[in-house]
Amino acid sequence: MSRTRQPPLVTGISPNEGIPWTKVTIRGENLGTGPADLIGLSICGHNCLLTAQWMSASKIVCRVGPAKDDKGEIIVTTRSGGNGTSTVSFKLLKTEKIGILDQSAVWVDEMNYYDMRTDKNKSISPLSLRPANPLGIEIDKGKVPQVDLESMFPGMSGDITSENFSATWYLIENHSATSFDQLRVAANNLRKQANKKNEGSLAYVKGGLSTFFEAQDALAAIHQKLEVDGTEKVGGSMTQKLENILNRASDTADTLFQEVLGRKDKADSTRNALNVLQRFKFLFNLPLNIERNIQKGDYDVVINDYEKAKSLFGNTEVQVFKKVYAEVETRIGALRSLLLDKLLETPSTLHDQKRYIRYLSDLHAPGDPAWQCIVAQHRWILQLMQTWKDNYIQGQKGTAGGTHSTTLDAEGDHRTSAVGRLAQADRLNRGGGFQAPRGESWPFQGPQQVAFVEKLTDVVINQLPNFWKLWISYVNGSLFSETGEKSGQVEKSKKNARQRQNDFKKMIEEVTHRLVKLVRGALLPSSLTEAELRLYGGWEAGSELTGPWLTQVIHTVRVSHEALAALEIPNDLLQVIQDLLLDLRVHCLLVTLQQTAEDIKRLAEKEDWVVDNEGITSLPAQFEQSMVQMLQSLKGPTECKPGEVNIFQLERTQDKASELCMTIMKVFINCLEQLSTKTDGDIDTSHISVDIASPDLFSSVHEHFHPTPEQRLLLILSNCSYLEKHTFLNLAEHLERHGFLGTEKITRVSMDLVRALDQRLFESYVERKADPIVGSLEPGMYAGYFDWRDCSPPTGVRNYLKEALVNIITVHAEVFAVSKELVPRVLSCIVESVAEEMSRLMQCVSSFSRNGALQARLEICVLRDALQLYLTTESNTSFKQALEALPQLHNGADKKLLEELLNKFKSSMHLQLTCFQPASVLPVKR
Repeated sequence: MSRTRQPPLVTGISPNEGIPWTKVTIRGENLGTGPADLIGLSICGHNCLLTAQWMSASKIVCRVGPAKDDKGEIIVTTRSGGNGTSTVSFKLLKTEKIGILDQSAVWVDEMNYYDMRTDKNKSISPLSLRPANPLGIEIDKGKVPQVDLESMFPGMSGDITSENFSATWYLIENHSATSFDQLRVAANNLRKQANKKNEGSLAYVKGGLSTFFEAQDALAAIHQKLEVDGTEKVGGSMTQKLENILNRASDTADTLFQEVLGRKDKADSTRNALNVLQRFKFLFNLPLNIERNIQKGDYDVVINDYEKAKSLFGNTEVQVFKKVYAEVETRIGALRSLLLDKLLETPSTLHDQKRYIRYLSDLHAPGDPAWQCIVAQHRWILQLMQTWKDNYIQGQKGTAGGTHSTTLDAEGDHRTSAVGRLAQADRLNRGGGFQAPRGESWPFQGPQQVAFVEKLTDVVINQLPNFWKLWISYVNGSLFSETGEKSGQVEKSKKNARQRQNDFKKMIEEVTHRLVKLVRGALLPSSLTEAELRLYGGWEAGSELTGPWLTQVIHTVRVSHEALAALEIPNDLLQVIQDLLLDLRVHCLLVTLQQTAEDIKRLAEKEDWVVDNEGITSLPAQFEQSMVQMLQSLKGPTECKPGEVNIFQLERTQDKASELCMTIMKVFINCLEQLSTKTDGDIDTSHISVDIASPDLFSSVHEHFHPTPEQRLLLILSNCSYLEKHTFLNLAEHLERHGFLGTEKITRVSMDLVRALDQRLFESYVERKADPIVGSLEPGMYAGYFDWRDCSPPTGVRNYLKEALVNIITVHAEVFAVSKELVPRVLSCIVESVAEEMSRLMQCVSSFSRNGALQARLEICVLRDALQLYLTTESNTSFKQALEALPQLHNGADKKLLEELLNKFKSSMHLQLTCFQPASVLPVKR
């Protein structure tokens, strides 16, 4: 006796928060009896059944989907327990969109930096350079761990060039042991550096003005004194002489120090060149930095450096700068090609695709990389679907000998498909007839077509959503960074998207049509043309699936349709999948009905001839169970999901289903008829048990019983009666409950068939039993040359009549042991035959003596009174005609003698005639 299971209860989830697609472990109670029992799982309102893995009744592993709610419960739904509850909740963390690094609004002063050539482990990008000891005091590294500093100042940094620079972090890290006086000196140094930087070279000019004025005043005083003394007039211009002397001294000095001065000029040139290199080392080191960062994958750093170099040196006229910048452009061109190759590489994630598109946009790549990526993804999805078809067809040929070949997913590892983790059909068998084999090394045991459909839908469910999301991002311009928005690339992308809407719609149509045609080629080849079969077919002939496998395929296709519909893809693009589902549902219905008919044919082999209290064997129950299991297996395919058509409302499907149901009924009736005509050698019979309180009433029933043909007829008759009164009516209710139409016609045809069989078998049994009894009456009546005209006075009933009654009792016992309800029907017909024969025999006698008439009346009355319970109108008429053929009793002594002999017979045969008493069985109603 089954009991209702408790609803599922979720008591724990680990981890209890995370971003979408986080893998979580759900623990609780009554989480299902197996994978097939798990029919629903939602976290924060999002359906996670697609990724659910049932581990045990207390553990389920799944991945959290992109739910709309930030926090919600975990609800588990099972077939056995229904909707569950949750005592815990899950918090969904929203991921922030991270683009490339934003441009810095501050240029870093490139003077007074460490010589980074001495630190080989550091990059020499200007963004990573640090000023030399800004405090101007000795650095004293402390012993505070880096982890502690990060926990004390979350989101901050001790790097003085960082935007999140923390002065406290810097002092703890570099001057934790410095005295307060030293820190005061450091503060003064910072002030001086700031003032010095603000004053610049103008301060030096201002400081030397007094010296220039004093020199000018001194020269003017000397010139005035010379004029007063008259020296200029006497000896000529003293200034001119002085100038000449100075010029000669200068020429002599130049001659003497020309080589020294040349070396000085060369040194000055070298110094100037080094100053230029030092000042513009960012540009000169940029090609090498680009190469290194590309190798490390730091594309954001490369893009930022390139944008800075372009803004500073993009329009320079300095030849050396032009030459270096040209090399930078060459490296950036190679990076564009590398990023485009990575963008078009398959398979790849949606995150990587968006990232590479933003990189190419910031690098001003020619063309439309986003559309190129969409085209490449579309081409790859189609190729992947076709490749899986070829692989599975090859696998089907490889498994023809019974060995399974393991299939791999797109990444090459052994994994259960997303849809394959869903529950299979209940046991996948009807009456133990079908069951999928299981092995240790084969992740999916079953027909290759089913595995192929699951893999095909996996490809669509996993790839098409990202493909669709990439297109949506392309349409709304979210693929570009702020730099791309400022440069007008967003508007350009939206304009291109509007022009290419029809092209993308054709891509989606091609993917869905390819999916549908590949599934049709595997499961419904008759629905394709010959040209389409050459492209999408190729499966081995005669490999049609049974109902349970088709049910699983329908569930798989439904899941894929729901997943695509959730992306808000237009319904007209998904209509072909709805059409495929309709054809699959109809095909599953018809195949299941045909397979059920084949299973019903084999029910005869399961007949064990064990009789229950109602006088029937297990065959009607097995038939009803097979039909109910068939209807239960069709519950999923025949159920109408949103947007689907009720297949029973299709006239052609309705007629075909009704015809197959009537065929099943005919097959079972033929099965019963075959069982009634088979001999012991034609059928494997087992023990028969009779559930009655009385001892065995016929000697052929024993522990190891093989039913005789007559007993087999009785058992089949009892089964026919049960079918008519119970089974067919129950099946009609089941058919109506499961949506079948035309059940009245099915029931009427079934009733007519079973009644016709019942009548044939009943007539055959009555003929087998009545003919020997009737045939023994006349020879027994005239045994010993008995003559009605010359016989002794009657002393009792003769033996032939007793033998006839014993034979009738034997028939009663045989029928009673099988079914009490059959007793009145069988005995009434036998009594009619016996009464008719007695009437004929009495009417054939030409004359009776007094003793002969008394003897004949005694025997007729004995037979009539003993079988009074089973007399019908026909038998009463026959006994009346028999008595009318006899002379009437006018003597009171004869009547008294007749009465005494009747009572004597009833007393002596009381035990034998007990079976004919009303308490044994109800009288027949005719």
